[in-house]
Amino acid sequence: MPARPAPESGPTVRVVVRVRPGASRTKVGGRYGEGPDARLVVAVSARAVDGAANAAALAALAAALGVRPRQVRLASGATSRDKTIEIVDAPAGTDDRVRALRDGSG
Repeated sequence: MPARPAPESGPTVRVVVRVRPGASRTKVGGRYGEGPDARLVVAVSARAVDGAANAAALAALAAALGVRPRQVRLASGATSRDKTIEIVDAPAGTDDRVRALRDGSG
């Protein structure tokens, strides 16, 4: 019996964000920095204690992009405000949605 091919998975999109813990409300949108190094701002009400802000930022980004929370994972920057987040099996148009949120048109 021939082996079945592995199921196709969508692309992984990497998003560089600037997390602002302790905000008055959770919000995804805006830019931090200029030019090609500009980062998407993710403001969360959670404090930067015991990973609470990281978890809140991942959940907020998942909601803003319309993906399941399990598709969003922290790739780097666990102790920094600047983080790289991966969206696995990202739906088509995820890059465009991230740009729209970052540039204020989303």
